[in-house]
Amino acid sequence: MTKFKECFSLYDKKHRGKIEASDLITVMRCLGTSPTLSELDRHLQIHKIDKNGDLDFSTFLNILHKQMQQEDPQTEILEAMRMTDRQKKGYVLASELRAKLTGLGEKLTDQEVDELFKEAGVGPDGHVCYEAFAKSPLTTHH
Repeated sequence: MTKFKECFSLYDKKHRGKIEASDLITVMRCLGTSPTLSELDRHLQIHKIDKNGDLDFSTFLNILHKQMQQEDPQTEILEAMRMTDRQKKGYVLASELRAKLTGLGEKLTDQEVDELFKEAGVGPDGHVCYEAFAKSPLTTHH
C-alpha cells in the first residue's frame, strides 16, 4: 500500500490528494501493470472520469486493483484454454495448444513449448489439463 501511495503522491502535483487522468497510465505502469489505452479509457468511463479530469487515491486504488486482476497470468491462461476447449472436457489437445503457442501473439519456439509441456506434465495421450497447466511454475512466473 505504501508503494502505491508513494507513486501516486509523485504525480499529485498540486498536493490535493488527486492525480490528473492523463498521468494515470504512467502511475499504473510504474507499479508494474500494463494497461492498454482502451483499457485505460474503460476504467475512466466506469468511474465517470473525464480524460482531462482527475481522480483521488481511493478511485486510483480501485482502478489499479481491477487492472491487476485482469493481468493475472494464471487467469488469462485458464480463460484462453477454456475458450479452446469447446466440448468443456477440462483439457485441450497438446497439438492444438502447440499450434496456438507457436503461431499466435508472442510466439514461442518449439523448444519453449516442449519445456512448458514437460513442466506441466502433459500426458502421453496428448491431453493438456488446463487447470494443471495454468498452475505450472513456468506459466505463473514470467
